[in-house]
This record gives sequence, structure tokens and C-alpha cells, in this order.
Amino acid sequence: MPFSIRFSTLRKLSFLPTLLAVIGIGWQLTSCAAEAPVNVPAPAMDNPKQQGTLQTAVLSGGCFWGVQGVYEHVKGVEKVVSGYAGGDRSTAQYETVSAGTTGHAESVQITFDPAKVSYGELLQIFFSVVHDPTQLNRQGPDTGAQYRSAIAYSDETQKNIATAYIAQLSKAGVFPRPIVTRVDHLRGFYAAESYHQDYLVHNPSNPYIAYNDLPKIEALKRVFPNYYSDRPVLLAQGSH
Repeated sequence: MPFSIRFSTLRKLSFLPTLLAVIGIGWQLTSCAAEAPVNVPAPAMDNPKQQGTLQTAVLSGGCFWGVQGVYEHVKGVEKVVSGYAGGDRSTAQYETVSAGTTGHAESVQITFDPAKVSYGELLQIFFSVVHDPTQLNRQGPDTGAQYRSAIAYSDETQKNIATAYIAQLSKAGVFPRPIVTRVDHLRGFYAAESYHQDYLVHNPSNPYIAYNDLPKIEALKRVFPNYYSDRPVLLAQGSH
């Protein structure tokens, strides 16, 4: 296989560990390790915690394996689905999205209980431990518009909270570089193929997961102990 293929494509292939071992690259991928968490303040504008119907948030922060894995450990989250957002239903397949020309981003849809965790708190975790919001069209080793940083809002309240929070973090100079996170109206969310769901939990020994995503779970536990749950909420019933 020619090695011009992007690592972001190879990471999805089950034979990647054997391939790299055979050609002598090994697993010295520390340069691809997860970004260090950033202590960010809570959003000044947020919804108060209150009883109500379950709500959803759609966030894009690089490979959906790690983003899903983090939010499955957040208290108050009921379900997290890996999928695609930003493009049309007809192009919402992994191989098509991987071309980077569909308008889709790898995304997660988070269903949460607003009495236990707020939309703003989900965003605080997003900007702190999930990804680096200053990287344009990439995260870690993955490059392309499908790995962009984005918040897809479903109503004006979500839009206002997201835009106000980005302005707050920018004014405070929390990050050394400008935040490039897009705030877009949610056109639709389309679940990814079944083999992508709960991937982190089912494949903890995958070197990509070990270097890029498991550190995010540890960062969540360390930085947000009040939000962290040891028991992840998985899509597969009875899989914990």
C-alpha cells in the first residue's frame, strides 16, 4: 500500500497495527497524542439547570471516536451517537465524508438531561478536554474539513450560548491562538455506521485510541471530577 495515504484514513483500518509493525514504523506516535487540557472558565451565559424534556447537542471536534468516548462519561448525558453533520443525507457515509468535500464533519449527537448538565457545561468540556478549538480543519493527526471544530445549533438559545461563550473565551485570551470553531445551524444529523459506535470502549488497545483519545477521558476525570462518571453510557444495551 503506498504510504501517501493519510494516517486519518489508515486509522480506521483493522490491519493498521500489523501493517506498521511489518514496515518497521512501530508505535512511536507520541507526536499525535491528545492535546493537553486547557482550564477554561464556565460560560457566563447558560441555561439554568431545571427539569424538562431531554435535549440534544451536536458537536464536531475531530475524530468522532474520541468525542463520543468523552461524552459517554459525562453525568447527565443519556446517549451519544457518532455521525455526520453539515452536508446532505445522500453523502453521509464514512468513505464519502472522508474525501473532505461533502460539507459534513465527523460529529456527535449528545442527548442530555437539562436538570443534570447544561448546554453550556457540555461546551465547557468541549473547549477544555475534547479538542483544540484553534486548529483549522484538523485535529491531531487528522486533517481535512471533515475534522473541523464546529457547533451545530438547533435553536436560537443554543446559538446565543455558543457565540457568547466563544466571545468570552476569546476576550479572556484563554488560548494562545484564535478560536476557529464554527457555529452553524444544524441542517441534519446522520448516524455513522455501526462499527464506529462506542468504538473507544470496544477498542481501547487500538494505538490511535491509546495515544489520541484515552488521555481525553483521563483529562475529563481530572479537570471535571464533578461531571465524570466511571460507567459510560453506551448505545449497545448491556455493554459497559
